[in-house]
Amino acid sequence: MSDPPPTAAEERRWLSLGPASRLLGVDPDTLRRWADDGRLASWTTPGGHRRFDRRGVERLAADRRGGHARPLASLGAGTERMTRVYRERYVTDAALARPTTAPRDDREREAYRRDGRRLVTTLIAYLDAEGGQSAERDRIEAEATVIVDDHARRLAAAGTSLTEAVSLFIAARQPFLAEISGVGRRRSLDPAHLAALYGDASGLLDRLLLRFIAAHQGGDGG
Repeated sequence: MSDPPPTAAEERRWLSLGPASRLLGVDPDTLRRWADDGRLASWTTPGGHRRFDRRGVERLAADRRGGHARPLASLGAGTERMTRVYRERYVTDAALARPTTAPRDDREREAYRRDGRRLVTTLIAYLDAEGGQSAERDRIEAEATVIVDDHARRLAAAGTSLTEAVSLFIAARQPFLAEISGVGRRRSLDPAHLAALYGDASGLLDRLLLRFIAAHQGGDGG
């Protein structure tokens, strides 16, 4: 059974999945996930169709179009802090600090650390870039991809299994995402702004993980 036709007031207040996702410039699956996570107000019709609050969608769209007026560094999430968080929560973790294939020497250990610092820098630059679909973000993502590819191949050459390598990648992403959420709490960011930051960060890290797996296996990730 189809849903009853919406009233004029309902049409003005609520958007269906397609128009809302187009307005935000994201795919429908991403918008569903944001709704499931409670980052965007929505409800489901008796027919099973999602409806999104137009004002919330428009606020989030304006935030994404305008970029993040305040760089992450000014919010307390600059490269230095994020690198320190990464080191404290990831590198010093007892289970992760002693992988089965530890760096063979100081030069290799420094290479791993350099990869981590470079990746943190590119992730922050990506989030601070203007516009969700900008050429600048494409350039930064390409740079991050090169870093991830190099790191995955180095781990594979050192004998690290794919399972362990992926576990390390997943563990490494958690402190970064946790810090993004922490920034939102400490600075009382608008929920739409925080949702955009977190969604963009997790989306990029998901794409980089796929590249990481392909590079470790010897593929080109394309």
